[in-house]
Amino acid sequence: MQYRTYGRTGVRVSALGFGAMRLPQDEDYAVEIIAKSLDLGVNYIDTAYVYGDGWSERMVGRAIKGRRDSVYIATKNPLNDATADGWWERMERSLKDLDTDHIDFYKVVHGMSWDAWENNFSKPGGGLEAALKAKEQGIISHIVISSHDSPENIIKLGDLGIFEGVLLQYNLLDRHNEEAIAHWHAKGLAIEVMGPVGGGRLGMSSERLQSLVPGVASTPELALRFVLANPGVTVAFSGMSNMEQVLENCAVAGRDEPLSGEEIEAINQALIDNQKLSELYCTGCGYCMPCPNGVGIPQVFSAMNMHRVWGLTEHAKARYGHLGPNHREGLLQADACVECGQCEPKCPQKIPIIEQLKESHAALSG
Repeated sequence: MQYRTYGRTGVRVSALGFGAMRLPQDEDYAVEIIAKSLDLGVNYIDTAYVYGDGWSERMVGRAIKGRRDSVYIATKNPLNDATADGWWERMERSLKDLDTDHIDFYKVVHGMSWDAWENNFSKPGGGLEAALKAKEQGIISHIVISSHDSPENIIKLGDLGIFEGVLLQYNLLDRHNEEAIAHWHAKGLAIEVMGPVGGGRLGMSSERLQSLVPGVASTPELALRFVLANPGVTVAFSGMSNMEQVLENCAVAGRDEPLSGEEIEAINQALIDNQKLSELYCTGCGYCMPCPNGVGIPQVFSAMNMHRVWGLTEHAKARYGHLGPNHREGLLQADACVECGQCEPKCPQKIPIIEQLKESHAALSG
């Protein structure tokens, strides 16, 4: 296992962290796969107050029983209210569920935004006062955040001088946070990555992506190696839900050699070319909507791009399969199109929507 220094803290954490959001619902198996990752060198686990309403924290607590001193734990406090008392109560429940007396890297706000900082967390009598008190008492070792805010606002949060690390989104298909990563890294702060395999999108095989680097055995391997090759990344949390994922990810994180500069450049150029190709087909602008017959046109084409551009066919079929009468917005698959033609004049790219809807259904249905 590779280990990296967590910002300016001096703490050495495993390059692969265990993300406990997607644990299997079998309690014994959930504990078993966490424990196996620890046996293979993982020493950092990330969970959250809201994952399974405390269930994830309880599984982590069981898994680290008897080995707490060799494991670093992170959990997250949701910003349910603006009060210090409410924040403290949620922290205490996490401590109880984790069966521990301290939290090593506490995401003091789960999903911190600049607006939440200014108008909630940092207000007098708010969560920041409670967090600083908890750190002073040794309940929290390091104050961290997670964030889905814009890169510009993540950079502003890093400049506050309050936080020692940030958990943010970054992967092969989503690189919009690279500037924020570089900024935090230059300030000596730690960067934790969520979704290194694209929330499951890169967990499925793509020969097209694998061909970018000779010798890569799987798409998840390529995705994880790409994230870990970024010099600003401290740890990548993979939401592992079975033993096979644990074994593969630990093997990848145990490799000494990162991707070379030439390999990264080849990946970057291929991603640029593929993104241009993706935008040639559909940019997802939504001007074609609403469809009078309920077809989810942008959603259909987004799935089709996963298949046609990125070679992520199984994921594309799964995404397409979510469309139908039970879709949360009631959007339907492409075969619901009656060729009324209302969508095509609205498309700024002049895409032959009706023809491509037929093509998409033929490729992704069944």
